[in-house]
Amino acid sequence: MEVVQVLHMNGGVGETSYAKNSLLQQKVITMTKPITEEAITKLYCSKYPEEIAIADLGCSSGPNTFFLVSELLKVVDSVRQKIGQKSPEYQVFLNDLPGNDFNTIFRSLSIFQNKLRKQLGPGNGPCFFTGVPGSFYGRLFRKNSLHFVHSSYSLHWLSQVPQGLESNKRNIYMASTSPPDVLKAYYVQFQKDFSLFLKCRSEELVDGGRMVLTLIGRRSDDPSSKECCYFWELLAMALIDMLVEGLIEEEKLNSFNIPMYTPSPAEVKYEVVKEGSFNIDRLEVTEVTWNAYLDETDLSDAFKDGGYNVAKCMRAVAEPLLASYFGEEILDEVFRRYREIISDRLSKEKNEFVNVTVSLIKP
Repeated sequence: MEVVQVLHMNGGVGETSYAKNSLLQQKVITMTKPITEEAITKLYCSKYPEEIAIADLGCSSGPNTFFLVSELLKVVDSVRQKIGQKSPEYQVFLNDLPGNDFNTIFRSLSIFQNKLRKQLGPGNGPCFFTGVPGSFYGRLFRKNSLHFVHSSYSLHWLSQVPQGLESNKRNIYMASTSPPDVLKAYYVQFQKDFSLFLKCRSEELVDGGRMVLTLIGRRSDDPSSKECCYFWELLAMALIDMLVEGLIEEEKLNSFNIPMYTPSPAEVKYEVVKEGSFNIDRLEVTEVTWNAYLDETDLSDAFKDGGYNVAKCMRAVAEPLLASYFGEEILDEVFRRYREIISDRLSKEKNEFVNVTVSLIKP
């Protein structure tokens, strides 16, 4: 599986699209907003730059893409008005892998820009947008050209499926039944990728530039703990049920593994210190419930079903990977079964995603 070619969220604005099923990710951006606001404020107040270049890495498509950008610009505009500074000009780079639905982003760009101008009012500097397709596990921008980098719910994705997972049979990710060599292979790939990411961004950021990164992670020292692997284990259960019924091939299932790693705060800190390009300003852990609609009001009957909500969210994320490997014909059935399994588990227990957020400075 060539991850760069097949890893992307479901495009468009249909019922299974990421745009329609990314409330969870928006809530995470909102939860980590104090850290992001603090970082962009410190950046602006350190030099009062006449222009600010911002990169959102793993921007995907849908409302979250512009939600993050608008929050950053509103913070800077509020600060500069209080101190009587002229507004900087903004350059915003929206990055994701080539399969991302950039068309939907740019079709809605003019609407967003008009809305932003009304929110900020007169005196706000122009804001220019550029799409940047490509892997962030490599250089994307000119040297010393960025002031602020943001990435939310993207860096847990690896550049490739780790090597040496042949013994991870009937698992699609790290699991309680995964052999130790599988856990090590995942960790080694994470170390390689995260270190390369930091090195590339250090070359692209100006001195004093800042970066805020949020990943799905874990509190536990165990990389196969339930808090970070359970949602994939339940999807594996649905696939195994289909295997037993002859709907998918065993060889296919045994060779399919998710290219993802959910680090602990200690692992993130260790890699940052070891790579050496950044200082850590803040490192925090938060949790968000699997069912993003749990506290929402005025829901339709369908969205009152936690299994329905979680399965739709996961489908928007995982469908392209599954379709590239097993074919599109299994998708409706596997996510129907996944919904039933999730509904059963949510009726018995509370499940949450653990988020690791790190705010970094290039000295």
